[in-house]
Amino acid sequence: MLNLAHKKLDVYKIAFELIKEIYVLTKYFPPEEKYGIVSQLRRAAVSVCSNIAEGCARKSKQEKKRFFEISRSSVVEIDTQIQISLVIGYLKQEQVGVLENYLERIFMMICKMIEKLNAISESPKSKDA
Repeated sequence: MLNLAHKKLDVYKIAFELIKEIYVLTKYFPPEEKYGIVSQLRRAAVSVCSNIAEGCARKSKQEKKRFFEISRSSVVEIDTQIQISLVIGYLKQEQVGVLENYLERIFMMICKMIEKLNAISESPKSKDA
C-alpha cells in the first residue's frame, strides 16, 4: 500500500473507524435490507473516507474543496440513514452513540478543511497570482 499523507490525517483515521462501525452495525439489519439501507450506509461510509483521500491527492484548491464537500455530504447522508434506521427500529439509540461522535467529529473537521481552502482562495495573494 502507498504511504500517502492523507493516511496520517486524524479525519481520515476517524472516517476509517466510521466505516468499521457502520459495517458492524449493519451486519444485524434484516436480510431484506441488504440491497437497501445496508448498502446505502456502507457506500456512504466508504465515500467519506475515499473522498477525503481523493481530495488530498488533487492539486488545485478548487478540486480539493469539491471532494471534501462530497465527503461532508456523505456524512450528512449517513446521519439521515441512521435517523431512519432508528425510527424503523433497526437500531437502538444506545447503539449509535459512537457513530454519532464519529459523524460530528468528521463533519467539523471537514468543515475546517473547506474553510481553510476558502481562506486561501480568497487571500489577496492568491487573487493576484
